[in-house]
Amino acid sequence: MPRLEIAADGFRLDDRPFRILSGGLHYFRVHPEQWADRLHKARLLGLNTVETYVPWNLHSPRRGEFRLDAGLDLPHFLELAAAEGLHVLLRPGPYICAEWEGGGLPSWLLTDQDIELRSRDPRFMTALDEYLGQLLAAVRPHLDSTVIAVQLENEYGAYGSDTEYLAESAALLRRHGVDVPLFTCDQPADLARGGLDGVLRTANFGSRVEAGLTELRRHQPEGPLMCSEFWIGWFDRWGGIHVTRDPEDAAADLDRLLAAGASVNIYMLHGGTNFGFTNGANDKGVYRPTATSYDYDALLDEAGDPTPKYEAFRRVIAKYAPVPDEETPAPGTKLAPVRVELTERAGLLDQAQLLGEAVTADRPRTMEELGQSFGFVLYETVLPAAGPVVLRVDQVRDRAQVFVDGQPVGVLERESHEQALAFTAPRPGARLAVLVENQGRVNYGPGIHDRKGLLGEVTLNGEPAAAWTSRPLPLDRLDDLEFSSAGEPAVGPAFHRGQVELEQPADGHLALDGWTKGHVWVNGFALGRYWSRGPQTTLYVPAPVLRAGRNDITVLELHASTTSWVELRDKQGLGPTED
Repeated sequence: MPRLEIAADGFRLDDRPFRILSGGLHYFRVHPEQWADRLHKARLLGLNTVETYVPWNLHSPRRGEFRLDAGLDLPHFLELAAAEGLHVLLRPGPYICAEWEGGGLPSWLLTDQDIELRSRDPRFMTALDEYLGQLLAAVRPHLDSTVIAVQLENEYGAYGSDTEYLAESAALLRRHGVDVPLFTCDQPADLARGGLDGVLRTANFGSRVEAGLTELRRHQPEGPLMCSEFWIGWFDRWGGIHVTRDPEDAAADLDRLLAAGASVNIYMLHGGTNFGFTNGANDKGVYRPTATSYDYDALLDEAGDPTPKYEAFRRVIAKYAPVPDEETPAPGTKLAPVRVELTERAGLLDQAQLLGEAVTADRPRTMEELGQSFGFVLYETVLPAAGPVVLRVDQVRDRAQVFVDGQPVGVLERESHEQALAFTAPRPGARLAVLVENQGRVNYGPGIHDRKGLLGEVTLNGEPAAAWTSRPLPLDRLDDLEFSSAGEPAVGPAFHRGQVELEQPADGHLALDGWTKGHVWVNGFALGRYWSRGPQTTLYVPAPVLRAGRNDITVLELHASTTSWVELRDKQGLGPTED
């Protein structure tokens, strides 16, 4: 059984010198039927290891529940890696950042108003203990044989400096059976705050290789040098540009890193997709939600096809390690372009009662209070009189569409720091509805305590409403919706559905030209969010979610569209890049 050891002069595996050549591959961002393909391409690159985070929030959607089904079958992912001859670096959190919703921390932790996440708060540590016990019971058979090292926390130095918290977390890992080496990772400036004596320190950077390694060696005078996140691209945010990095520039830095004798984890080998509602967000004074695509300008694009960066990195790796004597993998088969008419419609406000059960209270309830992680909340109340109304909200988390008797009257956006909206009530007893979207919990910094919905005081002309209903709309299943043939243009949010016949499933990209903002499902599989502000203009459609014969496409458009169709294409559209 191979065992990784940390020696004064570097890593050793089976008592032989060993260099970790790893690539980031998050199983939860890739359809499970495509795991084997991506792992095979990792080996053909010349890698001997892959790295993956573990998203606590998906595995434990509710306290006491632990899922390993379908796309969360981590033991199966580890088995496939072993079958490909790859080791695994496991990064179980509890916090993963990863531009992932809430940094992977489950939203139910936030039901305690004063909880301190990533701390020795007993409520947090008890929950962490439960999570690690469930997770490590499932992966324990793969420790040593496949999983050669486990990360302790994640970039903790950018968040805190409580070494006792790190020590208690390390003790939990050991108590639950982790007997392989532990490691921490931090950006060079945070190495002192984020490390723990007796645990291997590693550094994260994408350039200035010599400076990064020098700082790591300053904090760790002996032992292996490793860059645990060698950033070769970056993520995109809504309203920004598609970020890219020149392949030869990135490959030159990889060459410098390997020439120094360091081990590496390439972030990312394959980025994948923030399917459904799983994207995170950043808030450094302005809230910025991350896009659906996590292409990351990686070595394998969102559909798993090798990019020019893949070949450039393969040439560099071949200078330092054996690379399989096989050709670079060819791009996969793609769908032929086809336009799909969406001929059926179901109004969201009209059918909200089919999607979630309302709770009545004297104030709007947050998503966390409703036991909800993702999606929307529909808040409703009655306007007591006709005439001008000013709606004021302490905090909108994250985007609120406001309706009076079903007619849209405005939008409040967290991103724009908007808190007030004026409109006219047409009659006494008019119905006020506020549809609030969780656009992604903050995944970095102190903002991870990110509750969703209408927070704080909510008033109408300075007075609280007599009563509110709060209806959770997680949109995790749409089976109960009642569709009818599209007739008059939809006013307000509506589901649009159409069918397309396919001879054979293949990867594709769904274009929504002329649509404004919303979400897409294909055969019930949630592809993710779209938004006309870009940069992303298509959504990746994995071949396994399609079938030969009839396929259903459902689009929730929150505003309006200029067309009644969408298009399956053979090319992705990630938007403009910086000159």
